[in-house]
Amino acid sequence: MAIKKIGPVTRALLLVLGLLSLGFGVLGIFVPLLPTTPFLLLAAYCFIRSSDRLYNWLIGNKFLGHYIHNYIENRAIEPRIKWFTIALLWISILTSVIALSLALWIKALLIAIAVGVTVHILRLR
Repeated sequence: MAIKKIGPVTRALLLVLGLLSLGFGVLGIFVPLLPTTPFLLLAAYCFIRSSDRLYNWLIGNKFLGHYIHNYIENRAIEPRIKWFTIALLWISILTSVIALSLALWIKALLIAIAVGVTVHILRLR
């Protein structure tokens, strides 16, 4: 995949953001409340614009590549991952809404975000 012409500063920023996203994505495999796929998608986005080598490594990686491949190529997430993600999303959102002293509008915003993410995930194959 050819890299579009970008400046060296932009390329460096994209590389750093991609590496940070990759780190958070890997951490998300082991920490239930951290989402894996969105961070890996962000890393792929950054790498495709900054480093062919890192992008190809990421999508070809036997442990991480399937997250990205399923989402990009098929707009799909494995069913067990889909339901696990939705369950963790709602557990974390409801825990925050119930346990924290948040303004009512913030609680409503959190619930609205959770509904939106849930709808998006459910629409994926």
